[in-house]
Amino acid sequence: MSSDRAATPQNLVNVEPRTLGDLTVGPISYGLWRFTDDDLETSTALIETALDNGMNLVDTSDVYGFDWGGTGFGMVEELLGSVLAANPKLRDDMVLATKGGIAPPTPYNSSAPWLREACEGSLRRLNTDVIDLYQVHRPDMFTHPAEVAGTLAALRSEGKIREVGISNHTVAQHDALAAHLPFAIATTQPEYSVLELGPLRDGTFDRAMSDGVTPLAWSPLGGGRLFSTGGDGPPVELVKVLDRLAEREGVDRAAIAVAFVLAHPSRPVAIVGTQNLDRIAATRQALTVQLDRADVYEIVQASEGVPLP
Repeated sequence: MSSDRAATPQNLVNVEPRTLGDLTVGPISYGLWRFTDDDLETSTALIETALDNGMNLVDTSDVYGFDWGGTGFGMVEELLGSVLAANPKLRDDMVLATKGGIAPPTPYNSSAPWLREACEGSLRRLNTDVIDLYQVHRPDMFTHPAEVAGTLAALRSEGKIREVGISNHTVAQHDALAAHLPFAIATTQPEYSVLELGPLRDGTFDRAMSDGVTPLAWSPLGGGRLFSTGGDGPPVELVKVLDRLAEREGVDRAAIAVAFVLAHPSRPVAIVGTQNLDRIAATRQALTVQLDRADVYEIVQASEGVPLP
C-alpha cells in the first residue's frame, strides 16, 4: 500500500495558551520597554487594549525608563503602578512580570542584597503585593548562581514572587542557576525574530524544550528594523518572502513575523511593545496565519542568506 504523500501541510503556528509554571498566558504578550508616556489616560488605554486583545502577560523591568524617552530608573514600573492604582481590576486580569539585576551605572548586579532590594523596589513601584513572574534581567558574571538561587527561593517562599525566569542567559548560565534552585525555572527570555535566529542555533530553545521552560521572545519585529530601509534594513530576499506570505494570508508583514515566532515547537510567547492602539489590536492578525514547514524554512534561509545543507 502506498501512503498519501500529498496530505495537507501542517500549520505550525501554535495559538494555544502557554504555561509559565502555574500561570497561564496568551501566545502574544505586551512589553513595556517603550511605555514612557506619563499621561495616565494614554497609559491606561494601552494596557486595557493589550488585555482586551488577549495579551494578559504584561512584561516590564525596573530599568525601563532609563532610556527610550523615560525619566530614569524605575519610571515605567511607577507608571504602570499608577495605572493599576487607578484601575485595580486590571491587576486581576494580568500576569505581571518584571525583571531585576541591572544596576546603572554598574551593568549587572545579582548579589543577594541588590536582587532583594531590586525586587522589593519593584513591588513598591508597581503597587502590588506579589510579582507573578520575576526574571533575572541579565546574568551577573561575578555572583555565584547559588547566591542568586538562594535570593530567588527566599523571595518566593516569602510570597513576594510566584514564578522565576531568566532573560538573556546562555544555556550554560541557565543550567548553572537551575542546578541551585529548589524549583523549576518557568521562562527564558531571548531575542528572537525573523532577523535574529540565535535561539534556534545556540541551544536556547532546545534547553527550554528539555524541561518545559517557556521562551518569551523579545523584539519579535526586530526592534522595528523589519520595516527599515537602507543599510540597516532587513535582507531584500527576506522582505520578498514575508510580503509574499502576507499577501497569501491576507495580513501584513508584522503578522507573518509574529506568526513565525509562534511556530517554533518550544511554544514561545511573542512580546510586542507597540505604543499604537491600532497596532496592538492588529497584532492579533498573527493568530490567523498558517505557516507550514516549507514556509518557515524559506524564512530561515532568506534571513540567513544561505541555503540549509
